[in-house]
Formats: sequence, C-alpha cells, structure tokens
Amino acid sequence: MNALEVNGITKRYANHLALDQVSISVPERSIYGLLGPNGAGKTTLIRIINQIINSDSGEIILFGERLKPDHIGVIGYLPEERGLYKKLKVGEQLIYLARLKGLSHHDAVVKIKLWLEKFEIKDWWHKKVEDLSKGMAQKVQFISTVMHEPRLIILDEPFSGFDPVNAQLITEEILQLRQRGSTIIFSTHRMETVEDLCDHIALINKSKRILEGTKKAVKAQYKTNTYSVLHRGAFQSLESQYELLKQEKAEDDYFQSLIQMKSAASPNQLIQDLTRITEVHSFVEKVPTMSEIFITLVKGETHE
Repeated sequence: MNALEVNGITKRYANHLALDQVSISVPERSIYGLLGPNGAGKTTLIRIINQIINSDSGEIILFGERLKPDHIGVIGYLPEERGLYKKLKVGEQLIYLARLKGLSHHDAVVKIKLWLEKFEIKDWWHKKVEDLSKGMAQKVQFISTVMHEPRLIILDEPFSGFDPVNAQLITEEILQLRQRGSTIIFSTHRMETVEDLCDHIALINKSKRILEGTKKAVKAQYKTNTYSVLHRGAFQSLESQYELLKQEKAEDDYFQSLIQMKSAASPNQLIQDLTRITEVHSFVEKVPTMSEIFITLVKGETHE
C-alpha cells in the first residue's frame, strides 16, 4: 500500500509554472527522498501536501483517502524555514503545538517529557527559544514535528544546523520512527543522507518529475558496466569488447584501472581476460552514486 499518491499535480504562480503534472507514489513505511535543485518545485509540492496552498489541478491520496482538512493530524512537517515562537518557553511551545495536532494537555506533557529525556534536554522546559542555539532550537522543532506520532513525516532539510553528533542522533530517531510505522519523506540536497537513509527517491527538475523508483533500481538504471580494477603491472590494451577508460599508478608496481564493457560480456569473462595479462588484486563494479546521477540528470554531465 502507498502512504501517499500524488497524481498529476499542477501549480502555476502568475507566469511561473511551479509544478507540471507531477505524480509520485510513496510506499508506506518507506524513507523517500524528494530531490531536486533549488527552484525545482519541491517546496511547492510539500506545501500542497500540507494544505498550506492548493494545487490548480490533480489530486492527492493519503492512506487511501483523498486529501482532506483533518489529515493534518496524521502529518508531521518540519519546514526548512524554522518557525518557533522566540519568546515562548520550550515546554509551553511544545504543549501548544501538540494541542494543535489534537493531543490532550495531559498526553502532550507526557510525550514531550519523554522526548526531552530522550534527547537529554529535560532542563530546557523553562528556557525561552530565543536563548537557544540554532542546533538546540532544531531539536525542539524536530520534537514538535514527531511528538504526535504522525503516520506521514515530511522533513525539509532536517540536518541543517546540526553537528555530526546530533545529526546521528536525529538519524537514529528517524529510523526508529519508520520501524514504529511512520512513512518519512526527505527533501534534501545532502546526497550522503539519501545514500544512507532513503530506499525510494524521486527527482524533480524544472517543475517536472523526471525520475522515480527504488534507490537500487535507479542505480541499476544508470550503471555503465564500468569496473575498477587494482592490478600488479601495467597493460596498454584490451580486447575490443572492452575500453580502458583510465589507468594510473597506485603504489609500488600496482595500478588502478577503470574498464568499461562495451558488449554483453559478463564480469567473469572480463576477469578471465584480465588474468591473462595482469595479476588482479581487486575487482569492483563502479555503481553510480546518487550525487552522480543527480548531476547527470540535472546538468547533463557524465559519471566519470
């Protein structure tokens, strides 16, 4: 079952087409990367899902139902532009935001205290937001996003402002939220986050969705049958079904070569052909990273 289905969403602002017939499907309990360069339309789509703005056409299905106002209670949204009230104390603010999501005062206090203890910040209850560092305020905003245990969590650049230790802490919480049944959508420019966390991705560019699928399938689609080989002793040429893209000295008499198979030859055949002309020490398929795929599709550059 899909947690979210976006079908043919179009949104125009005056003379600017922000989204052009965009459709995506987000599987339930997945971690889904929503990727794209600045101005591609990601934030517009997120705002439509959150019912902050309306689309001009198309429909959104959330957990099998057409999107409606009371769905706000099953969504947790962390915007890129953080929005805490600076003069309010942390505890008062979190209670207020929890009540907006439908929690009773008692349940809100219980859940907030659990989260503050989990993040080892329970002494922040009476601190004003304006007295917090950016990273501290980020923790409070994250808690406000997830404390009502939403079925769908949308995180727009969630690691902005975090040091590596706190980024790892948030990562672990995201994985636990998915394990407890939440579906998580990431909008991010950090490709290492996509590599580490996401199992599905969509790429939006110039208002259109140009790519969608599992991370594994997308990488398989953009493989170039290229292999990195560490070998002892140089060689100058290969049989015609292979192309030697690069060869450079590694250390001592070892060399690193990048070889592309041009025909339907198997990796086993390439290894056999290599062992006749050199001493092979490692043989690894060069699978494109999400960053390389992103650059290839958005800027038209090659992987190499």
